[in-house]
Amino acid sequence: MAAKIKKGDLVEVVRGRTSNEKQLAERNARREAEGLAPLTPGDKGKQGRVIKVFPAEQKVLVEGVNLKTRHVRQGQQGQAGGITTIEAPISIAKVALVDPETKKPVRVGFREEVVERDGRKRTVRVRVTRGGAKRGITAGKEL
Repeated sequence: MAAKIKKGDLVEVVRGRTSNEKQLAERNARREAEGLAPLTPGDKGKQGRVIKVFPAEQKVLVEGVNLKTRHVRQGQQGQAGGITTIEAPISIAKVALVDPETKKPVRVGFREEVVERDGRKRTVRVRVTRGGAKRGITAGKEL
């Protein structure tokens, strides 16, 4: 699974709490009627570039997604302290690669191609899209 996502890829969060204002307002209205605290918006539907991949932990660091607040102490060499927001790693299972042309999440497969490099033939695995004809995504397109 980690082989499908690389540094610099555009990904979208497909699982987790929604960031859709309308859905969240409906859900919070029901929760308020039951006497529960309202839910905060999540990251579902947000897109961003992959900053770093952690294959051992099956996690990725995505720009602008899963932001956490961090309290930083002032350093001795004049480093400023204060409150900063940083990205935290998110599970690979919660993100999907995005087709750069249609800006929609796609499923990914692999195709093996024989490429000649330096006078030698080598087999290379290439990422390609799978299915999605109903949503206007052509299968077998290289990512």
